[in-house]
Amino acid sequence: MKRSKHMVWLLLLLTGYVAAQQPADTLRLSLQQVVQLAKTQSIAARQAATIRKTRYWQYRTYRSNYQPQLSLNGILPGYNKTYTEVQQPDGSVLFQPVHNNNSSVNLSFSQSIAATGGNIFGTTQLQRFDDFESEVTLYNSVPFGIGYTQPLWQFNPLKWDKKIEPLKYRESIQGYIESMEQIAIVASGYFFDLLLAQVNLQIAETNLTNTKMIQEIAREKLALGKVSKNEMLQLELEQLKSQKAVGSARRDCEIAALNLRSYTGLSQADPVVLMLPETVINMEAKADKVLAEAYANRSDAIAFTRRIAEARRDVAKAKGDNGLNAALTAQLGYSKSAPTLGKVYRQPQDQQEVSITFSIPLLDWGRSTSRLKTAQANMEFTSYEVEQAKQVFVQEIYTQVTLFTMMQEQLQLTMEADGIATEKYQIAKDRYVLGNVSITDLSIAFQEKDQAKRDYIFALRNFWGAYYQLRYLSLYDFEKHEKIHYQ
Repeated sequence: MKRSKHMVWLLLLLTGYVAAQQPADTLRLSLQQVVQLAKTQSIAARQAATIRKTRYWQYRTYRSNYQPQLSLNGILPGYNKTYTEVQQPDGSVLFQPVHNNNSSVNLSFSQSIAATGGNIFGTTQLQRFDDFESEVTLYNSVPFGIGYTQPLWQFNPLKWDKKIEPLKYRESIQGYIESMEQIAIVASGYFFDLLLAQVNLQIAETNLTNTKMIQEIAREKLALGKVSKNEMLQLELEQLKSQKAVGSARRDCEIAALNLRSYTGLSQADPVVLMLPETVINMEAKADKVLAEAYANRSDAIAFTRRIAEARRDVAKAKGDNGLNAALTAQLGYSKSAPTLGKVYRQPQDQQEVSITFSIPLLDWGRSTSRLKTAQANMEFTSYEVEQAKQVFVQEIYTQVTLFTMMQEQLQLTMEADGIATEKYQIAKDRYVLGNVSITDLSIAFQEKDQAKRDYIFALRNFWGAYYQLRYLSLYDFEKHEKIHYQ
């Protein structure tokens, strides 16, 4: 019952008093509304959405590497009229006129094989040659050709991309959710900056009003000789301090409101009044559950696997790029030449091609070995880094769960302290009117009341900050008992 009365008093102070002094078009916002505004309207939210879109199309580009590729290329026309040198049998050179057209068109497809790193390809070609000097026209065609190219003993980037790129994409999806939850953390910070500024303004204005009222009472006592001139001077000093506090609080309110508007994308038209957040959240966050959800949802957890895979890929690349380059190429098909287009496709002749190309460095002064040892050392270092990051990851979860529980307890304690300080000040003020308390004791009660009010707002801030941090670290909604996701 005591806490309920205290909350009613706070709501009257923080909302009713302000509402009476604000225009009818005042925008009243809760913490959840401010967070939602930031997630939908802020520049940070748009940037996060753009990054997500970029990562999506990067993933689509990777996927296209494993799909069949079809292309059409050619030379149309290939007209040429010039003089070119022709070496004669006796070694001399004559410049002969050349006037021809050499046009071609080629339709080809290819398909990469991720498991081997090879490539299947096919082609159909048609070429026309016109010699305008001798008035001769020739056609050459490859009606159908198919082949296969296979690198030998070399690094296979397609196989490793198939392991790493899906991890990067999953990491980017979870990274977007983390960005949105990070926006909530920042927005809640701006919310409490303005809430504290508004509370300080309300406290300052209330103190100024109370100081003026106590001054009136003190003047009557002074006329009766019940207070000293020193007490009156002390009250005048308190009034000046209260007026100064009101001015400073108004300035802080303007700055905090501007920061909140700028971040959340609110218009500058209507004044904003913030409502007190709830002091209780219907949720239970156990460390084991938070840790399990963090490992399942966080981009950092995916990054642990991805970083190890990248380190292993680099080792495989260093082993494959050892200087020995070899490739097998085999091609089957048909070809035919003829003076007319109709004959070029009649009874084409078999065409086969098999070749193995290679390049072997005979002396590289240990370059290949150095690259391999460097990659292996980097992989070892990465494994240590990931292990350390995992320990920090786990410790951060357990620390935040403990902190959230502590903030819940601290909030209840500061709320009770605020009620006691408020009641104590009211008693001191009444006793001063009756002449049973000195101005010094009244000032102390004054300061204790104000500090207790501010401590309560700070406790609210810490409590909700710990709540949003817990959501960020786990990407799990403990109130709805579901994973956090965004469209």
